[in-house]
Amino acid sequence: MCSKVLVIDDEWAIAKALCTRLSQCGFDMTSAHDGPTGLMKAADICPDAILLDLRMPDMDGFEVFRRLRNDETLRHIPVIFLSANVQDTVKQEARAMGAADFFSKPYQHEEIAYAISLAVA
Repeated sequence: MCSKVLVIDDEWAIAKALCTRLSQCGFDMTSAHDGPTGLMKAADICPDAILLDLRMPDMDGFEVFRRLRNDETLRHIPVIFLSANVQDTVKQEARAMGAADFFSKPYQHEEIAYAISLAVA
């Protein structure tokens, strides 16, 4: 059975490219283009992992992550942050919050596929 992965990223082209490349790696991909929609989709499909952009309008990735962790049915889902922000403090904050991993954009989809595989194992 393939793992269900939800991509939450406000950049449509990035979300589409990730979904295309990772589905070729055998993942069942779904995307959402903002935090509130991502939270609704997470509740609907209960993915095995979430790829979460950090910088998004209205609700940033950290707020989405906090809300996921406060939801009893979603708190177990591993979250991998994706961000153009390469500051060490941001990476440290994500890891301190309990993120499964953190990738700076641009990234290699093979590395993300491997991180997902580790997170859902």
